[in-house]
Amino acid sequence: MSVTSTHRHLTSGHPIRMNRIAVLGSTGSIGTSCLEVIAAHPSEMTLVGVSANRSWELLGQQSTTFAPRYAVLCDESLSGQVDTSVFGSRTELLFGDEGIQRLVTDDQTDVVVTGIVGAAGLRGTWAALESGKRVAVANKETLVVAGPLVMELAERRGAEVIPVDSEHSAVFQAMQAGHSREIRRIVLTSSGGPFRGSTAEQLAEVTPDQALAHPTWQMGPKITVDSATMMNKALEVIEAKWLFGLEVDQIEVAVHPQSIVHSMVEFVDGSVIAQLSPPDMKLPIQYALTYPDRVSTSTGSIDFTIPFSLDFEPPDLDAFPALGIGFEVARRGGTAGAVLNAANEAAVERFLDGRLGFDDIPRLCQDVLDNHDFDSSPDLHELLEQDRRARSEARRW
Repeated sequence: MSVTSTHRHLTSGHPIRMNRIAVLGSTGSIGTSCLEVIAAHPSEMTLVGVSANRSWELLGQQSTTFAPRYAVLCDESLSGQVDTSVFGSRTELLFGDEGIQRLVTDDQTDVVVTGIVGAAGLRGTWAALESGKRVAVANKETLVVAGPLVMELAERRGAEVIPVDSEHSAVFQAMQAGHSREIRRIVLTSSGGPFRGSTAEQLAEVTPDQALAHPTWQMGPKITVDSATMMNKALEVIEAKWLFGLEVDQIEVAVHPQSIVHSMVEFVDGSVIAQLSPPDMKLPIQYALTYPDRVSTSTGSIDFTIPFSLDFEPPDLDAFPALGIGFEVARRGGTAGAVLNAANEAAVERFLDGRLGFDDIPRLCQDVLDNHDFDSSPDLHELLEQDRRARSEARRW
């Protein structure tokens, strides 16, 4: 899919009703922020359904507060094991993939927010796109694993893919200033994480507690570790390639510790359009729900009456090799994205359990990538199989 066709697909068509929303992964950081956005706009948005993996108590509290039509627990083993009364009489409790399928394909659902962390979010996204829904993608792994297939499905079914990641939302917003064919490059910004400026030797001693202390964003443990290794930026490079139909040489990364400029688009005439806002995920979530309209928000504004500076520097690829792996995988395409994502998820699990060093995470990912059976044109079944194999190899590494 070309830049031009991607941009036209995202911005054309008839107005879509934006007020009936399903939130997959509603108990996570993205999901809870999304519910706050919905609660702040009761006359414009309503919640159709929520889902969680196992956090049934919190899912029940959300159901009591919002009274959605559906609540889904993805872990089917919980069926018959939870107190269904906490979900209230107006909410139907469902389980497993069939429950997700029913929620995202329901005629009452207009927008599906995919806030499930990891490759587990792919199935819900796929079902929503097959139903022609607008999908607000907070799950970057979906596009990392199956970007070409996801974007082709969206175009074929007349669905929309709107990014929720702050960086990709910033690019999407800045793209409105011109035509896709006029884009020279995009620049994804990175806070640099908690170890910005550290040497490779210092990173070898990093503990899980240190990696989980992000200086800017409040996120779940997996994403926070990815930020510390800069693997999150590697995944975002791959996501941007497929989401916006870019060549890899059109994507750059700049470290920006203030996290005010969320990303930039440079056009062929040299103009650079940047999106700036305080570091709060509710803004990109809200934009994905209301696009092409904008509505008021309580997230605050930048105070230009107080002096401040915006700093940018190139990333240190020697200290943070994960980012280089991301560019390599974006160039290769095929099964490489699925394998990198799976190996990284398994590596982060082992690191948080104390069974793997911090600097071993990118080493493990590179090794599994180098030794997998690469396929340049896989179907969805092959991608899921490669995901399974890569996890198995990573856990034995």
